[in-house]
Amino acid sequence: MKRLVALMSALAVVVAGCGSPGAPVDPAPVGSVARPMPANAGPVEVDVEGTTTGDCDATASLSPQDGIPGGSTMDEIRERGYLVAGVDQNTFLFGFRNPTTGTLEGFDVDMARAVAKAIFGDPDKVRFRAVTSAQRIPALEAGDVDIVVRTMTITCDRLKKINFSSVYYVAGQRILVDENSDVRSLADLADRKVCASKGSTSLKNIAKAEPGPIPVQVDDWSDCLVMMQQGQVEAISTDDTILAGMAQQDPTTKIVGERFTEEPYGIGIPKDDEDMVRFVNAVLEDVRGGEWQKIYDRWLKGPLGAAQPPAAKYK
Repeated sequence: MKRLVALMSALAVVVAGCGSPGAPVDPAPVGSVARPMPANAGPVEVDVEGTTTGDCDATASLSPQDGIPGGSTMDEIRERGYLVAGVDQNTFLFGFRNPTTGTLEGFDVDMARAVAKAIFGDPDKVRFRAVTSAQRIPALEAGDVDIVVRTMTITCDRLKKINFSSVYYVAGQRILVDENSDVRSLADLADRKVCASKGSTSLKNIAKAEPGPIPVQVDDWSDCLVMMQQGQVEAISTDDTILAGMAQQDPTTKIVGERFTEEPYGIGIPKDDEDMVRFVNAVLEDVRGGEWQKIYDRWLKGPLGAAQPPAAKYK
């Protein structure tokens, strides 16, 4: 009898387990989900002052002077044992981190190495500090870096805060869009979102355009590319050098329109370090003698075509 009762109990459990589990619980309703925005990204009101070279002779730098006198800025750097250079790590071709080796590479990175080589005889005696466009001037003012080599346009407004070397590259602002876009110029982007980096002259140029696009700012240029891929902005507008790198990273994009600005790049140097300005200008004079062409051909000749170094202009 006990065995029969136990058998019947076990059978009841099995039957219960094979029964209907009941109606499923409905999950919470899900509507449309917005794609995530990069950190600190979004439309912004832009102060358009300081977007041109202005009435100062912005591209005229201090005359070059080589050598490292005792007690000079360069002598202090040599005593420290390394140069500290602010660069980009997100702009393909100019300053980016090689995904295989983890090292920083690009046109601007090689320019910084040329300065290190002139001080130490060794291009590797440099410590790179990644800075965003908006961090370039504050990093120099705070003494966090010795130089900034980061696609930085020389303007009269910026010269009030820092010094610049002579011009080492001249770029121009254009537009990057999806390959199927009908946009041909900035005029086609009225009331449409256009992305640029915070603290860049590009963002101010977008804000000044008529008819007006909607400026969208991000911390890094790579964020612009992500936002355009996700359909969150219609276009990216900045220097053709930067756009060339994006177009190589994403072949479903295209650069359109002619240059509508001229962007003379200089190496940023702290305001008080005039001896460093003269030294860097001497380095650039040497670089223009042949190394510039090698660096350009390595990084930029393919996407941008042949070019020569810009002539220096001094006060």
